Amino acid sequence: MSKKTQSPKTLRADARAALEACAGLNVRLATRRITQFLEQRMAGSGLSFTQFGLMAEIASTADDTITALAARMGLDQSTLSRTLRTLEGDGLVEIAIVESDQRKRMVWLTEKGARRLEASLASWRQAHAELGKLFSTDLVRRLALESEKI
Repeated sequence: MSKKTQSPKTLRADARAALEACAGLNVRLATRRITQFLEQRMAGSGLSFTQFGLMAEIASTADDTITALAARMGLDQSTLSRTLRTLEGDGLVEIAIVESDQRKRMVWLTEKGARRLEASLASWRQAHAELGKLFSTDLVRRLALESEKI
């Protein structure tokens, strides 16, 4: 019994249509492009774009447990912990066990980390303004908010 397969021409067309229509693949492509754009423009700020985002998330909220931080950022705790260890090694964040619950860890910016984040905000503002001239950053924010429904 032989398997019926698509002709290469049809498969190529179907694959192209899937690439053009797929929300997941298109968001990934846009994410890579936007991240590269911001990384390049923030290169001299003293923080990578990833570090900047993580440190801004830490600075922006009072709930500083690693569990809450991971949930807000859509990351698993092991991935987050690896990045935090790098920042901790650079003296930019501090991580401590919660006395009332030894299973929980808290994270906060050190004074050095707060100064580095504050200095990096100027580079981010400039890069983000440039990005805003290319497309709607509000649209991207709406997409992020609407994806919380998933």
